[in-house]
Amino acid sequence: QVQLVESGGGLVQAGGSLRLSCGTSGRSYIVYPMGWFRQAPGKEREFVAAISRSGSTFYYAASVKGRATISRENGKNTMSLQMNSLNPEDTAIYYCAARSIVSGYSTTYESQGHYDYWGQGTQVTVSS
Repeated sequence: QVQLVESGGGLVQAGGSLRLSCGTSGRSYIVYPMGWFRQAPGKEREFVAAISRSGSTFYYAASVKGRATISRENGKNTMSLQMNSLNPEDTAIYYCAARSIVSGYSTTYESQGHYDYWGQGTQVTVSS
């Protein structure tokens, strides 16, 4: 079993910043934390950011590009998402996701189907 746990969410004013973290436990050596998604009330879960398996390439949704930075500490198998210039449209539950190393190579980072494990989510609320 693999567990992903997000932290760092909270209430922030528009224009503020948050740093979300994703930790792994259990058989964490079989996964690579690779992606962040979010789900706003009444909306479907959407892609936010991803980092390639090698850690050398980064992918961002257009809505957060320039405001978000994804990073991963391979030695600790943890992942972070720094979000700046937050606005009320960023209000959502943020989920981290990981892909198992046995799932093989794939570059469909923006697809939820790319990932094998998901965290429970952390709430981010941006007030205007």
